[in-house]
Parts: sequence; structure tokens; C-alpha cells
Amino acid sequence: MAATIRDVARRAGVGLGTVSRVLNNSPLVSPVTRKRVLEAIAELRYSPSQIARSFASGKTFTVSAIAPFFTRPSVIERLRGIEAALHARGYSLVVFNVETAARRDACLYDISRHDRSDGVLIISLTPHEDELLALRESGIPVALIDTAVEDIYSVGIDDIAGGELAVRHLIGLGHQRIGFIGDSAEAVQAFNFTSSRDRQRGYRQALAAAGITPQAAYEYCGVHGRYEARQLAHTMLQQEDRPTAIFAASDTQAMGVLEAARDLQLHIPDDLSVIGFDDIDMAEYLGLTTIQQPLFSSGMRGVALLLSLIAGEKPGLQSEVLPIELVIRATTAAPARR
Repeated sequence: MAATIRDVARRAGVGLGTVSRVLNNSPLVSPVTRKRVLEAIAELRYSPSQIARSFASGKTFTVSAIAPFFTRPSVIERLRGIEAALHARGYSLVVFNVETAARRDACLYDISRHDRSDGVLIISLTPHEDELLALRESGIPVALIDTAVEDIYSVGIDDIAGGELAVRHLIGLGHQRIGFIGDSAEAVQAFNFTSSRDRQRGYRQALAAAGITPQAAYEYCGVHGRYEARQLAHTMLQQEDRPTAIFAASDTQAMGVLEAARDLQLHIPDDLSVIGFDDIDMAEYLGLTTIQQPLFSSGMRGVALLLSLIAGEKPGLQSEVLPIELVIRATTAAPARR
């Protein structure tokens, strides 16, 4: 038998009104009590009637998320965090998949309709000035994940610092010829992505700090994908003075580099060190050294920010920066003497 609101109240040791206030994201509940009620909801798998709640509150209890290329592992993991956090609060999720620049523009224009959702999460796509103006004028609560702009609440990481951390690891192992594979300028401009671009900045800054001059011959960018990264790495690694290490702006692209190395009969990490970014599930299976970012947690934190805004609260931090970590596995080592 499905759990009822009375079951939740009994499990949490609170009244029915308190459970209702938690479900409606009321600020009139202490953090301790809210946590106890949410735990009871999760344990009992309680799912309130959305129709009844919407009628009583005037809300849709739905959140819209704009996600680019939502089959990418990193985006899937963020969406998992978003869905888990929303489910615990009795909200539904509507995802708008963006795979073209035209679709991106249409979604950002259309998403501000209040009859569709109570708030909007925008993942990885940085709104342009005119889009920000339209969002502000609409009055709909908005939170950003994996990107940041002034005056909009956001949660993400420092991608420049992440790029520096990856390259410092390679330099510390003794590498001097270090390549970079990331997203093309066209893709960055069309979707207004910032992550790959900022990781490339970190790559260059780490080289410069070590007295190593960045070389255009070691920086290859193209369409995001494993196959495309494989083709780029093929070209880069067939140079006479090829890199001894490659930093890929994502684990997906790092997988393409590993495939190219295998094609060219280069042994990892003896002949080539490879480091990725994100720490998706496949990275551990492959033994890939990478920069770990909290993908699932970023989705959950984005929801927490957005629901606070929907409730009329102002979160303490406008831009929340989550920690990153170097995860050393089997694909990086000191360069072999040649």
C-alpha cells in the first residue's frame, strides 16, 4: 500500500501541517525538522498528489531543466542529482534537450513561461545578455549549473583551476611536451559553453608557470565526442616530436585519446600519459587518471538553490564553487627516456 502524508508525519514525529510546509518548501521549518521529514519521505517512498498540491498552492510543482546533449555521461549524472533532489521534495522534472544552436535559443526564449514550471535550471549553457534580460523580466526563478553569470544564482567549479591541476600533475611527473584536446571555438561560441575553454586556459597557465611555452601544434580542438577526439589525437600523435602526455578536457575525449594510442601501438602510460576531466563511471573502469568534479552533487545543489528562490528566499552565496580533486589511476606516469 502506498504511503500517505500521515505515515510520513508519524515516521518523522511531526504534525501533518509540518509535512505540508516541507512539501511546499516553506521557510517556516527548521533545517533539522526539514531534514527529518525529507528522510521519512525518502524511506517511505511517499509521493504526494501533485494535482491537489498544485490546486492548493497555485504552483505546478514542476521544474524545467535545459540540458545540452543530455546523452553525455557528465550531463546524465547532473540530471540524476537533479531528479533525486526534486523527487525528495515532491517536484517533477521536465528536461529540454539542446543539440543545436537554434534549439538552444528557442528553449531559452520559451522557458520563461510560468504556466509550464515554477523555476528553471540551466546546465552548462551561459545565457547571453539579451537572454538574461528576458529571464529577469519574466520573474521566473532561475539557477545555473556548471556555468556562472553576474546576478544569477549558480553552482559549479573553477574550470581554470581544474585545468591547472591536471597539467601540474603531468609536469610534476616530468612531462614537458603536453598536448591538449578540447572543444572547438565554433562549438563554444554557438552554445556559449565555457568549461572546455576555461580548462584550456588553465592548461596554458600551468605551462607558462613552469616556463614551458604553449605550442599550437599541441593544441587540437574539435566537435565534442570520443570519435572526434580519437581523430584529433591520431593527428597529434603522428608528429615527429609528439607529446608525451595529453590533457583531454573531458573523460569522453580522453577515451578517444586512449583509442588513438592503441591504434598507433603506443603503450599507456609508458609511451603516453593521458588525463581526463569529470570522473564519470567509465573512468574508474578504464583506470583513467582524471580531475573529479561532483557531478551528482552539483545537480542536487542546483535544486536546493532553485527551490530556495521559488520559496522567496535569498541563498547566502550567489555563486557556489564546489571542490575538485585529482584522481590518480593507471594512465599517467613519468615519461620514458627516448
